[in-house]
Amino acid sequence: MAETDGIAPSRVGGHAPVTPEWTCGTCDAEWPCEPKREQLLTEYGTDRAMLSVYLGACLAAAAEDLHISGATSLQDRFFGWLPRRPKQH
Repeated sequence: MAETDGIAPSRVGGHAPVTPEWTCGTCDAEWPCEPKREQLLTEYGTDRAMLSVYLGACLAAAAEDLHISGATSLQDRFFGWLPRRPKQH
């Protein structure tokens, strides 16, 4: 069964993280896995600020669980997949 240790339960569904390993409870890939990324983009829609807050909380929990501090690889894992916004002129 997937655990979320303090991560908002309303945001948990299929492809939930299993802690403390931070793998997907459905497909066993590193979380957030590709299906979860698609779900999150759909669920949060245009509310990028709230998606970033959610992913930031997940990143902080994962860094603590995985005993990693300042790891760029975790930042890439949690934020590197987000589509970039077009620059405003």
